[in-house]
Formats: sequence, C-alpha cells, structure tokens
Amino acid sequence: MKRIRRDHKVRNFHQAKWDEPVIFELHRQGERGVIPPSAEAGIAAQVGDGIGRIPASMKRSKAPALPEIGQAKVLRHYLRLSQETLGSDLNVEIGQGTCTMKYIPRINEMLIRTPHMMELHPLQDADSVQGMLEIFYKLDIAMREISGMDAFSFQPSSGTQALLAMASIVRAYHDSRGEGEQRDEIITTIFSHPSQAATAAVKGYKIITLHPDEDGFPDIEKLKGVISKRTAGFVVANPEDTGIYNHRIREFTDLVHEAGGVCFYDQANANGLLGITRAKEAGFDMCFFNLHKTFAAPHMCGGPATGALGVSEELKRFLPGPLVDYDGSRYRLVSQPADSIGKVRSFHGVAQTVLRSYAWILSLGPDGLKDVAQIAVLNNNYLYHKILQIRGASAPYIKGRRLEQVRYSWKQLTEETGVTTEDITRRMCDFGLHYWTSHHPYIVKQPFTLEPTESYSKEDLDEYIQALEHISHEAYTQPEIVRSAPHNSTVHRNDESSLDDPEKWCITWRAYLKKTQPE
Repeated sequence: MKRIRRDHKVRNFHQAKWDEPVIFELHRQGERGVIPPSAEAGIAAQVGDGIGRIPASMKRSKAPALPEIGQAKVLRHYLRLSQETLGSDLNVEIGQGTCTMKYIPRINEMLIRTPHMMELHPLQDADSVQGMLEIFYKLDIAMREISGMDAFSFQPSSGTQALLAMASIVRAYHDSRGEGEQRDEIITTIFSHPSQAATAAVKGYKIITLHPDEDGFPDIEKLKGVISKRTAGFVVANPEDTGIYNHRIREFTDLVHEAGGVCFYDQANANGLLGITRAKEAGFDMCFFNLHKTFAAPHMCGGPATGALGVSEELKRFLPGPLVDYDGSRYRLVSQPADSIGKVRSFHGVAQTVLRSYAWILSLGPDGLKDVAQIAVLNNNYLYHKILQIRGASAPYIKGRRLEQVRYSWKQLTEETGVTTEDITRRMCDFGLHYWTSHHPYIVKQPFTLEPTESYSKEDLDEYIQALEHISHEAYTQPEIVRSAPHNSTVHRNDESSLDDPEKWCITWRAYLKKTQPE
C-alpha cells in the first residue's frame, strides 16, 4: 500500500484497542465484587408461598446466570470499552445527522445521581414524590409555551413511539366522529423521517408520499391532488431531514384541515426553531419533541429517552396517561380519560430525562433558548458554505440557506473516483470522527448528513471540515487509502452480512449461546 500522507491540520488519532471480551466471558465461578447482606427478618417473612406473599410461580427456581466478577475487573472492563468508543464526550459529534448530538451539562448529570433520583420508583405513592411530579408538571407548562400546544404527555420513550401515539390519536379522533373507516389515508413527505410512514402504517393507514417540487420544497399542488374525504391526517418534519424549511407550511395545514384531517408535527429536531416559530402558529394539532435531542438529555443507547407529546385542547382527551395535575396544594397523577388511547409504555415517563431537560430549559430561559436556535442555524450555514467548496461535494435541491442540518451528497466524487460515502464513513474513523450517511430511502445519492448544533465552536467545525477536505483530496489522488479504511480503528472491517439475516441476530448473551452452542 502507498504511504498514507497526513495533512498537518488533521488530527493524529489512533483508536485504543483492547480486544476486550464480553463481560459474560470474564465470569469466574465464586469470584465476588460485592457480597449483599441477608434480607431483614420482616422482608424475609414476606417471601414464601401463600396469600399476601410472593407466589411460587413468580419465584426463580435457580439464581440468574449473571457473571461473577471482582470489582477491579469490572472497572477495567468498562473503562476499556469506553476507550474503544467514539461519542460526544470524546470527539466533534456533528456527524450524527438527524440525531442531534449536543453538549449535555455535567451539572445536570449530577442532579440525576442524587439519592432522591437514584432511588426513585415509579410505583411510589404520589405524596412521596411531590418534587418530581412538580417537575413533570412544570416541564409540561414550559413545553406548552415552546410549542403552543395545550397539554403534554411524557410517556412515549422515543420519537417513534410518540409518532405511533400520534397516529393512534388520529385514529381515535376520527373513530369518535364516526369517520374512522372512511378516513384511511395519511399524507407525509419523502424527506420526512421513515418512522412517520411506518407508525401510521402500523395503525392500518395507507401512506401517500409527497415528493419535492422543482425548488426542493414539498409540492403543494400534489398535496391538493391527493387530499380527499379519505384523508385522516398529515404528518411532516419541518425542517425536513435535508435541512429545508417549508415556509408555506401553514398553507399545507390549512388545506388538510379544510378536508377534515388532523395535522401532526415531527419536531424531534427542533434545534433551529426554539423561540422563533411554534407548532401552533404553523397550524398543527399535535407535535412531539425528543428530549434526548433538542433538550440536552442523552440518547442512552436507544433508551430510556423521551418523546414529549403535545396536543391541542380538542385532542387532550386522547392523550396516554396518567397526566400530572396540580390542585393548588399538591401534585397528583390523574387517571387516563375515557377516550385515551391507553398507555404506550408501563409507567408515566423517564424521570431522569425529564429532570435533565427541565434543568436545561431553566438555565437558559426564553432568550437562551432562542440563542440556541440562532447559533445552531449559524453553525450549520457556516458548515454548509465550507462543505460546498470541497471538491466532489454538493447539497441537492434548494439553493441558499438551510436550517439546522443538511443532507449532502458525494455523487460527483463517487462518479469521478469510485470512492463511496460508505468508504468515507470508515475513513473518518481514522481521525476520531463520526459521520452518518442517511436513513432510507436514499433519495439523495451518496449521502452524508451533518448537524453541528449550538454546542460547537468555529474551531470544532473547522476540524471536521479539514478532515473532509483531506479525505476528498485522498479520493482524487490516492483513492485506495480511502477504500481500504479504517487504518487506525479497533477493527479493520466488520462483516455486515449478518445484519440482514434475522437467524444470526443475537441481542442477548442467552440468545448468542442458544444459536452458537445449541444443546
């Protein structure tokens, strides 16, 4: 292989490699890190068979097969894994695209680690958790002001679950009016997140997808052509995943309302909108925010997160409950209304995520939230301007400014060098940087999606830009370096064939043993 030349502006990086085993493989029979005390007599007396005690059917016949490991070995194991991981605490994480990676204030992490929060249990009596219920209630009030909606539920544990809840509310609303069977179509747009179409389809709706007009915006003439008495609703992200903001959105929602449909809004990424525009004024009946994106709570490896779901007064009776109310002296959990779609998860919501977001909002205040949006848009348009100067890069559809993110394209670079966006994904790892392509459908050819948020400085953005410039230069001068990447990572190439084969999926250690060591 040719010698890899490194531009002096690009970070000299090499990922730590420990070849660390799965924790179950570190198990040694009898090894202990903590020896728990015996149960107190009062508790032990409640464990057994009979009325008022734990029934035999609910008791284990043998201890769970947990790994037995000493404390020092556990610490080494997880520290080594952390060194093999890229993340927002370690690198400039603008390459996560639609997932909005931003700085999470460490003081908020300390808040959720206080004994009161660590020992909180969802089945506690409401009188014993008045402080946390107050935070749920006050975050609801803040979210109403930010969005213009009239009530919020924090029960959904993700944006997709919030979308499913909204599609369920659309169904319940039309059923309550005797139009449930008639209204069987949901309209969305091609650049909106695929979860919008997927969740509506789960509820039995036919999906109608709008493609962009010649200027890159959702085509309003096509909307007029598909609206009918069968229209149940319209769901959209705005800005969409390309970073394009539809400035005519109120015309879209007005048209759907005239036809009797419900308009619901995917605001998982609202970083460019805070304090500037609201769902209510855009004509929406419902919206959701991902607290684990816009409102500075961690994604937590897919959960527990929160898709905060807000609705208008007319739709409040359909919200999943219980909701938190305040009677002037105490906070209480209010039972689900009779028309509720029912719970979308077991408990009210993730208290730690709610507390983080509430603290973040209070620390910023109204002016600070608006600053977040303005800086995020400024950062994104600086990045946009610079990337369009890189050889082989482009941003299809509209010309001019985007909002808080952009879906770019390496189509020209691929045609001229044979290097693909997947090759560049792996090469970025060699500089300690993450880079995301796109979710399906791949309407933008050879895509990559970047969102800088308000958290990053000009210096941070320049570092990321320099890495892309460096790789573009390599693609045109030494393409094999890019095609054979990564060179500095923990592994060279993963065999991805198993990702499309459910027979090879092993999401737990037990599943792995069953499939690899059958009895």
